[in-house]
Amino acid sequence: MLVDFNTLPEESKVWVYQANRSLSETELEEITSKLNIFVENWAAHGTGLEAGFDIRYKRFIILGVNQANQIATGCSIDASVHFIQQLEKEYNIDLMDKMNVSYKQGEFVAYKTLIDFKKMAKDRAVTGKTIVFNNLVTTIGEFNEAWEIPASESWHNRFF
Repeated sequence: MLVDFNTLPEESKVWVYQANRSLSETELEEITSKLNIFVENWAAHGTGLEAGFDIRYKRFIILGVNQANQIATGCSIDASVHFIQQLEKEYNIDLMDKMNVSYKQGEFVAYKTLIDFKKMAKDRAVTGKTIVFNNLVTTIGEFNEAWEIPASESWHNRFF
């Protein structure tokens, strides 16, 4: 059951997928349409999941599930991963690689490999004050509080 992402409770499970490039307006429209269909039909053991999604900065796809009503099980999580992998193939984007870093440069969102980000930290091209995206958050509450944070307050702090 598709619901507005912003109405999901803070304890809802969340998955964040970052694209290795910005999505075009056409891609955003198409992906939004596909997400609407997928989330509307997303189920665990035949029971619909109360779920929503958001797309931020033309780069991040966020899926959320209210697990108070129905828990997302292995098969339903596998279905979402398969859906994301289909998007990767169809739009020639990388959404599953967790070894890359997205960070803000002003209002622009940059994307680097972890190795490049580490080098940039060493060269002081980024600092502990650089806003990074912590895609390891697991709930909507964490997403709201700790997704966009200074690098010094995230797992990225080990590079400074």
